[in-house]
Amino acid sequence: MVEGEHLIQQAVDAGWEVEAQFVAPGGEPVAGAAPVHLMAPNVIERIASTDSPRRVLATVRQRERRVPEGADLVVVGERLADPGNVGTIIRSAEAVGAAAVVLTPGSVDAYSPKVVRSTAGSLFRIPVVTATLAEVRGMGLTLLGTSSHHGASHTAADLRRAVAVVVGNEAHGLADDADVDEWITVRQPGPVESLNVAMATTVILFEVVRQRGER
Repeated sequence: MVEGEHLIQQAVDAGWEVEAQFVAPGGEPVAGAAPVHLMAPNVIERIASTDSPRRVLATVRQRERRVPEGADLVVVGERLADPGNVGTIIRSAEAVGAAAVVLTPGSVDAYSPKVVRSTAGSLFRIPVVTATLAEVRGMGLTLLGTSSHHGASHTAADLRRAVAVVVGNEAHGLADDADVDEWITVRQPGPVESLNVAMATTVILFEVVRQRGER
């Protein structure tokens, strides 16, 4: 389910199949996207996932997606639970030109309404797939585990290689014995326990951009 004309338009522009649009009073459908169904007053408030919903909803057919061959930058979320974090990570991954985002089994559904909204359309352009750490390693990527308390500084690590940046669950992080090749950390001079996982991921990804040079 996609909410709002802007997101629906981005799905259309990215070539996704919009199956149907549902328009509440005062809404405008995306032209030519799909059959339009008019809704009675006050219906959209009962079915939308937000308190103040947009006036147009659409059902969009999910695609089978995969990590492109030869990928040299992938983001892996290990059992991420918060939809807002996952959406922000997907958006940051697209911003830096990552090849894909991988969510391991047990993570939040990438197509839940809150994830879709928080990606701001990036979900329709960057592949988001489900896979295990072992499967990611099989793609020829070096797995860089992230930690709040140990590992090389993210600015000292060599991020010019083909890497998968692996970030852990919001509450527990990555286990110290996680199946990764190396550990990196974002140094924190202040007294906070850790950074928000989406924020830390974004910091690391833009360090990749800095080391590789803007493309």
